[in-house]
Parts: sequence; structure tokens; C-alpha cells
Amino acid sequence: MIRIAVLADVHGNVPALEAVIEDVTSQQPDGVLVGGDLVGRGPCGKQVVRRITEMGWRSVRGNHEDYLLAFRQQRVKSHWLTAPEWSAARWMADELDEAAARTIEGLPLTLSSHLAPELRLVHGTPRSNSEGIGPWTSRQQVEAHFSEVPEPVLVCGHTHRPLECRLPTGMVVNVGAVGLPFNRDRRAQYALFQLDGEKAKVEFRRVEYDIDQTIRDYETSGFLSHGGATARLLMLELEKAAPFLVPFIEWARAKGVTPLEEELGAFRQFYDPDEPFRAFACRLRELQESSRSVPKPPKAPKPLSP
Repeated sequence: MIRIAVLADVHGNVPALEAVIEDVTSQQPDGVLVGGDLVGRGPCGKQVVRRITEMGWRSVRGNHEDYLLAFRQQRVKSHWLTAPEWSAARWMADELDEAAARTIEGLPLTLSSHLAPELRLVHGTPRSNSEGIGPWTSRQQVEAHFSEVPEPVLVCGHTHRPLECRLPTGMVVNVGAVGLPFNRDRRAQYALFQLDGEKAKVEFRRVEYDIDQTIRDYETSGFLSHGGATARLLMLELEKAAPFLVPFIEWARAKGVTPLEEELGAFRQFYDPDEPFRAFACRLRELQESSRSVPKPPKAPKPLSP
């Protein structure tokens, strides 16, 4: 029997990572793999990259690795390089040093374990690191993703929610998130696999860590003061173990406003993190329709020519 630990979505949260390292070490697995998103959505990306490298753990590349590399290399829309709503992304990209940037740029999109070739690891799905498998994913969709790999065990992250789906010829597992879980449990989360030929079992591990230190990292690093609305929403995600950033962006789009700090109060009144996604999406559509129906103020007259 081979035991493989898989963790993902650390997101620059060093205290959570250190707690998981301690727990993984106590479990003494035969190998450890990392499902990407070492960086982004948190203040200490380069420290996480350095620590994973020191541990000798192989990782795939998540969408947030691609995201911050695009900012570092200015492969984004030109106004993103100056607009205040993108201040957090610029800060996190600048926080990476050259060594960390080179490391994440060299990460593959998919990995198989040398010790357990029956396991295939991706960040999101086999075809994209920005597409996810979560509790809302239909069984038909899960089966379609599973059919894209030859291995009987498909492992992923990205959605920050643990998931196990048994299929007739294998299983699909989302290992959850180390740094920003979205299942209302603030503990750092990862998965431990037991693989024995055609048999596979998974244990979801949840580890207490010093979340107050992570909050201090937000503050002392300068991320909270320079990251605008995004940094404040990410700290809410940390404290509440629920998504806030993407719902805020969707709410701002529906309302027709720029997602800046001054809009956070109105968003918090509108948003309930425990509301089912379909109900939230329905209210967003209603908000969008009402925003469209509000008459626009008349344009100011052009000044007379001299």
C-alpha cells in the first residue's frame, strides 16, 4: 500500500502551510504532491514557494501562478497596471522575488505520482487550471472530466471545497484548501490517499493553525493597506471560510459599479455567504435588470466655443 498526501491552494498563507507540514510529517506518507495556487489571494507568496521547494514537494501550476506571472510580465490589459481595483494583484506580483517567479513559471499543468502512477493531479480540471470541480458540479460533468485522464484517481483543488466522487471505474477527489477554505471550516485542509492496486481510499485532514498570525501578516506586510477592496475581502474569506471576492466582483458587475472599497458596505448588506449559489445568482440577475432600468442622468451640455 502506498500513502500519498496532496495539498493545494495555500495562497500565501505561511502559518497554515507550516501547520500542514507538521501534520503531514506526523502521518509519514510515502510521497507528497501539491495541487497549485501556492501564491495569490494572500500576502506571503514567495515564502510559500520557498518552503514548498525546501520540502522537495512537486507541484502543478494553478491559475493564480499564471495570474501573477501575467502581471509581472505586463501581459494584462494596460489599465490593469494602474487601476485601483487591481492594486492587490500588482502588490502580490511585486511581492514575488525572481527565484519564486522562476519556480512557479516552471511548474507543469499536471503531475502523476512516481510512487502511485494510478493518481493524476491537476489544479482545476484536466483541460484547464481555471475551471473547477465542486459540490455544484453535476455527476455527468464529473464523469466527463474523469474520462479525460487514463488514471483511475483524478485529484484536483481550485474550488477550495473538499469533495469525493466515486465512479464505476475510479474516483475524483478535490482536496480542499490549505490557505483559504470555503466550506465554513477555517482549519487548513488537505487529503491523504491510500492506494493499493485498484483500491483507493481518501482521508480528509483538517488542521488547526494560528490564523491570528496570518491576519498579522496581512497587516504587517502592507498587503491590507495597499491591496484595496480585494485585500479586505480576502481577509474576510480567511476569517469566515467562505467566498467574498468573486461574489463582490459579480455584484459590482450587476450593479454597474467599479469594485472599489467604497462599495463594500452596500455589498455586505446584499450578500449572505450562506445563501445557495443559485439564489444569489437569481438576485444578481434581478439587480442587473433594476440597474439597467434606472434612467441615466442627462449629459452635461458642451461649453460654447469661444
